[in-house]
Amino acid sequence: MATAEAIAEKKAVEGINSDYKEKFGFSDSEEGYAYKAPKGLNREIVESISEYKNEPEWMREFRLKAYENFENRPTPQWGGDLDQIDFNDIHYFVRASEKNSRDWSEVPEDIIKEHFGTIIPPNDNKLAALNSAVWSGGSFVYVPKGVKVEMPLQAYFRINTENMGQFERTLIIAEEGSEVHYIEGCTAPVYSSDSLHSAVVEIIAKDDAKVRYTTVQNWSQNVFNLVTKRAVAHERATMEWVDCNLGSKLTMKYPAIYLLGDGAHGEILSIAFAGNGQHQDAGGKIIHAAPNTTSSVFAKSISKDGGRSTYRGLLEIAGGATGTRSKVVCDALLLDEDSRSDTYPTIKVDESDADMGHEATVSKVGDDMLFYLQSRGLSEEEASKMIVNGFIEPVTKELPMEYAVELNRLIELQMEGSIG
Repeated sequence: MATAEAIAEKKAVEGINSDYKEKFGFSDSEEGYAYKAPKGLNREIVESISEYKNEPEWMREFRLKAYENFENRPTPQWGGDLDQIDFNDIHYFVRASEKNSRDWSEVPEDIIKEHFGTIIPPNDNKLAALNSAVWSGGSFVYVPKGVKVEMPLQAYFRINTENMGQFERTLIIAEEGSEVHYIEGCTAPVYSSDSLHSAVVEIIAKDDAKVRYTTVQNWSQNVFNLVTKRAVAHERATMEWVDCNLGSKLTMKYPAIYLLGDGAHGEILSIAFAGNGQHQDAGGKIIHAAPNTTSSVFAKSISKDGGRSTYRGLLEIAGGATGTRSKVVCDALLLDEDSRSDTYPTIKVDESDADMGHEATVSKVGDDMLFYLQSRGLSEEEASKMIVNGFIEPVTKELPMEYAVELNRLIELQMEGSIG
């Protein structure tokens, strides 16, 4: 006789398989939710979130101030079309379970309160203000002085409710001489209506620290993915963003690094794949505010079936940042005549003792390349995949093996017109 656990597992698998067949996606039942806020956002909703989470008064005030900033700021009109978002058609807080393993009393107040919201303040931009008002969940990583975390820390974020807004926050503090690699994966089922993902990531790399933050996202095509990521690097610190963007209806994400200490180094590696009906508006920002700082931005984009990829970047060298060296490389690959690639680089140099370069290329998969590979026995589809894999190889080689394999597989599915 089957056990209750076996029966439950069988039903769960059957439900997932059925949903996958119907939607080419996945979702869980909403019956088990402990709390689900009504659609729309107002002051009462913000207060109820804080009360439900039993937060200290300073966090409640932080949320309410952020809500006022969100209400008073206009929707940005640059970049992607944000007027498509109906902010009143979103559930801003969903609690899946009552189970908690931690509470605020266990978090040292002098660490969270000192750094929380300092790198990205609530009034930074409209979407960061929204996150600050209604954020729920995320990650807090504190690496003590001299500690080197050998294994990557991994987190997984998933939108699991129709019309849901997901607003996680990540705060990483790497003390002097420490090292850490944080990896996040993001995904969502396919629903008939739109969802919103608006995250905030703040990173502090203190003297001689090294932080790498890797994102591999594969959102469904009805998700607005609007993320603010920013890091500060102090003396001789190294900060690296590795950003892989697949899926979503619209992505607007520009990881930033402020090089504040002498000898600090920053790197941004970015991949964006835009398919039919998608706009990947991504890039990066690096600000050199100290002498002898170095940086590189390496951005790759692929557009297919009428998809649109945009590189939007800022490189700024402040006065007094002597001995600075920086390089920006933007490469775009168009897979058909209907796709589009745009590049909007901004470079500001206020220091004569600096060395910087910018280069960009836009190319198509040419008939000559396909002919050469097909003459070696490959099919046209296999040849196209090989060209694309070679194009993104400089970024995928920086990923842990399992993530590199997964990213290549996801891109192969996109190339086949499938949903990964």
